[in-house]
Amino acid sequence: MLGQDGGDRREGARGDDMAGARQILFVQGGGAGTYDAWDFRLVDSLRRELGDGYEVRYPRMPDEDDPSPARWTPALRRELADLPGGAVVVGHSVGGTILVHTLARRPASTGLAAIVLVAAPFVGPGGWPADEDFALPADLGARLPRGARVHVFHGLADETAPPSHADLYARAIPWARVHRLPGRDHQLNDDLGEVAAAIGSDDGPAPARARTIT
Repeated sequence: MLGQDGGDRREGARGDDMAGARQILFVQGGGAGTYDAWDFRLVDSLRRELGDGYEVRYPRMPDEDDPSPARWTPALRRELADLPGGAVVVGHSVGGTILVHTLARRPASTGLAAIVLVAAPFVGPGGWPADEDFALPADLGARLPRGARVHVFHGLADETAPPSHADLYARAIPWARVHRLPGRDHQLNDDLGEVAAAIGSDDGPAPARARTIT
């Protein structure tokens, strides 16, 4: 499939050159057209910032205009099952919410190195209201895969998911590292440099173009 800039965005599209690369699974946000019109910019930024040695998988989620755990969890489980041990999962917006919802219900069969939430709304007390199927469990932190580092990124200029939702994740996952980014919107201004830096620092030397996280 070709994206709007003509680039091939399919999982595995980078070919044999990525054999043996560190695997990153990026879960898109919800909303009509998000995969092609919005979140591909985040994926392009992450690939550029991480550089060689990483493969960023970017699968299209079903019914992106009406996301829910019921629709997305089966697809996420298939993607998680294909990951090797030591992979990193990144979820943007409601994709991050459904990602942790999925992992809390049943952890990935292979060990994850890190879980990264980007502008993820918190669904539950203090956050967005939702029905029982969507709400995050009260013991969220205890249910996540053991040994996986957790990073929460949120722009302080996010008008879609309030920045206070990052604090709710910090309470639910006490060991999570929260990154509050001044002046950044719900898409982090299409710049995942800080996310790449966090992934790189968890895996040895930081990527060459990564910046200091504040």
